[in-house]
Amino acid sequence: MVRAAVLCLLALSAAAAPAVAGVRFIDRSADLPVQHIYDGGWEHFVGGGVAIFDCNSDGFADLFVAGGENPATLLINRSLAGGAIRFGLGDLTPLTGVPGAYPLDVDGDGLLDLAVLRAGANVMLRGRGDCTFEDATKAWGIDPGQGWTTAFSATWEAGADRPVLVFGNYVDRSNPKGPFGTCDTNVLMRPIAGGYDATTLAPGFCALSMLFSDWKRQGRADLRISNDRHYYVRGGSEQMYDMAAGRFLGPDDGWPDLFLWGMGIASRDITGNGLSEVMLTSMGDQLLQFALPGGVYENVPYSFGSYVQRPSTGDDGRPSTGWHAEFGDVDNDGWSDLFVAKGNVDQMPGNAAKDPNNLLIRTPDGPFVDRGAEAGVASPHRSRGAGLYDLNLDGRLDLVVVNRRAPLEIHENVTDPVGGWLQVEVSAGPPNTHGVGGFLELRLPDGRVESREITVGGGHASGQAGLHHFGLGTLRGAAVRLILNGAPGPWQDVAANSRITLSR
Repeated sequence: MVRAAVLCLLALSAAAAPAVAGVRFIDRSADLPVQHIYDGGWEHFVGGGVAIFDCNSDGFADLFVAGGENPATLLINRSLAGGAIRFGLGDLTPLTGVPGAYPLDVDGDGLLDLAVLRAGANVMLRGRGDCTFEDATKAWGIDPGQGWTTAFSATWEAGADRPVLVFGNYVDRSNPKGPFGTCDTNVLMRPIAGGYDATTLAPGFCALSMLFSDWKRQGRADLRISNDRHYYVRGGSEQMYDMAAGRFLGPDDGWPDLFLWGMGIASRDITGNGLSEVMLTSMGDQLLQFALPGGVYENVPYSFGSYVQRPSTGDDGRPSTGWHAEFGDVDNDGWSDLFVAKGNVDQMPGNAAKDPNNLLIRTPDGPFVDRGAEAGVASPHRSRGAGLYDLNLDGRLDLVVVNRRAPLEIHENVTDPVGGWLQVEVSAGPPNTHGVGGFLELRLPDGRVESREITVGGGHASGQAGLHHFGLGTLRGAAVRLILNGAPGPWQDVAANSRITLSR
């Protein structure tokens, strides 16, 4: 009965506009100023992320790309609006041992900073507004640790002048019995006078993705942790940490055990009920769950097309390995599509060696259909982190993919025809300048409302900050508002193909 109701919501949303056929991307990787490769030993079998953010306030998103044992790379966007995607090389103090990074405004000055995850001491880089950075780890009173950090998330709690930070650690490299059975603990940091107070979150099950989310729409966020537990510990599972109670939830709380090789988290309301679905990448089945009232999740039916448990092309029938997942409307038809980055851990014989990435396009009757090969983005490399973002401000989401032992990919979206769009930037004022923890709501002419939570975290070692993209299909416009700290702002009517800033 519940599943039928959710599928009915999907069918209603699908009636809003005709599907746009022929999604297509052009590979712009050869135009990059350097050939960037994520590489390294076993500490960099995982990770390989990209932070997408505007570091010089010119309106175009720049890239901080993890390199593993190679130095991280800063790419400055030199594109013209509507023109071909172009990047120049930024000036960055060499940083190695980096699995990933996430952009956020830590100090509330309106400029985006970076949380840089490392196999070793983490680094907090304060943005100066000109695509240069200074190490502010010590100045902000943050313990950098010495672990192998592979996950991160942040949120703002009521009354706080700085964000809550959480760092997820993988295997405890200092344990001589490792790597098996030696998952490290995680660290939650809350702001206090002069710095941060650290709390150990135990047990740890080898976290590879974390996400603060108001998953129940209760007015505050809890912490979801996706764990690669099968390889390194017995009895591990996916975790939800209740921030108010200060403990992990369990079956007695209505949080059932869920066992998978957790790699990445994507989250978005795709049913229209105001609650964010979750996509959990893994080995074999990639698990999409419907979010239902009361904090209940239900696995989507197999016919929904999102499990993509084996390679979509070629003759390798072994299970897939999923990493980064991200929702985004790549054809602007009004329905969120889904990109899944895939690739063998290294040379794992039980899983597919050539495991093309998936671009799952929503269809009029609700399910997803893989169009990665037709779109030109089904890379067979060992992909890891990724991001969907409009890099040349033409109203179409482009694609960045980080590969292990293969070059970085930049794919420009040239889909034509394409539906209308709306892009929203949030300017909420200090301390939480980007409105993290809030919700954007898009009201369509027929009264239906699409919700979009503003988060920092999730994915696989990859995050972004800036424009929130909505496809509008054939609609001429819609109304949008920001809900922050539980208080809804006014609805604003916006014409299709517009880019606006919502201020609070």
